[in-house]
Amino acid sequence: MDIQAIKQRFGIIGNSAALDRAIDIARQVAPTDISVLITGESGVGKENFPQIIHQLSSRKHGSYIAVNCGAIPEGTIDSELFGHEKGSFTGAHEARKGYFEVANGGTIFLDEVAELPLATQVRLLRVLESGEFIRVGSSKVVKTNVRVVAASNVDIPTAIEQGKFRQDLYYRLNTVPIQVPALRDRKDDIPLLFRKFAADFAEKYRMPSIELDDEARKLLINYRWQGNIRQLKNITEQISIIEENRIITAPILSRYLPHSQPRDLPILYNKEPVVPELSERELLYKILFDMKRDINELKKLIVDIMQHTNMPAPSIKPDTSHVMSHLYPEYGQVFHEDVEAEEDTAINTPAIPHSEITFHPSEVIEENFSLQKREIDLIKRALDKNKGKRKQAALELGISERTLYRKIKEYEIQ
Repeated sequence: MDIQAIKQRFGIIGNSAALDRAIDIARQVAPTDISVLITGESGVGKENFPQIIHQLSSRKHGSYIAVNCGAIPEGTIDSELFGHEKGSFTGAHEARKGYFEVANGGTIFLDEVAELPLATQVRLLRVLESGEFIRVGSSKVVKTNVRVVAASNVDIPTAIEQGKFRQDLYYRLNTVPIQVPALRDRKDDIPLLFRKFAADFAEKYRMPSIELDDEARKLLINYRWQGNIRQLKNITEQISIIEENRIITAPILSRYLPHSQPRDLPILYNKEPVVPELSERELLYKILFDMKRDINELKKLIVDIMQHTNMPAPSIKPDTSHVMSHLYPEYGQVFHEDVEAEEDTAINTPAIPHSEITFHPSEVIEENFSLQKREIDLIKRALDKNKGKRKQAALELGISERTLYRKIKEYEIQ
């Protein structure tokens, strides 16, 4: 059977090369018994390919069972797939055959196979390798002859890295991979699918079929269709039912397209490097260092002015405590006390005559501005305030209890 005949038989619409390639692989692998893994985004029509493989195989007269692995609760998935014995768990009033036993001699389609629990994946691997399984609550080995076709819309190699899927099972299922293309990669097929769905809904609801004008057709083609064929079908049905005008324009169509999904159009590329966001503590440190630099520069500027004039040395009283208090109350309190100490010193220090000032251009005015000392002081204050309760002290400081414990140990705070 050629590709066009397969499309007509299974109702597949489209002429893209990627779609034809997927159908051709399914046609060639159908006469064999090897496992097949079908991948593709949700809504691309992966469910058609297991039926193609089953109907074109020697098992076409046997059972075909499709199982949505993501829709079965984890506690019952083993019972559903492999069966159980009477009394094996609460509610097991009688023995029951599982899908692998019922589909003996046929084909079983495991949709969303990546959703299987790890324990069930071990059982599935044994079935694929030896054709054997054990019912839940039994010790008797049961043999089965089933062709397994699996599908997933997630990136299984990523799931393997995250420890959610067994690597050996992936290699066993992925004997022959079939990649079903997304709808946005089949732009020429989008108008064909729309016309087919519009005709089907016109017949179903006994009304004239809707049509697109040129602008609406361009809008339809350039949309990204993250829900793929399923989304296109649903939107076509909505328009067919709601709109009285059978000629659909771009403004009408745009009302049915979710604006959160971008159109498949060129975008501007920003070559500027992305600056990572600073944490509150990092931002606080940055502000402290910037303020220290500004104060030193201001002092040097004042000394420079005093060298060229006869002005007495002024008292510098920068009021920056409100900035620190806003960002971090405890740090603001400490900084405020430092500023007050400097203010008192400036007030009690007499003006220095210009003749007694010796200025060295290479001299850099530095201060004892230890962040570690401030951090130790803050931790001690918080512990004293909360009577040694570390959990409350951590909340007061805005850090985790584990971080506070590490700081106490690091700074040897008693």
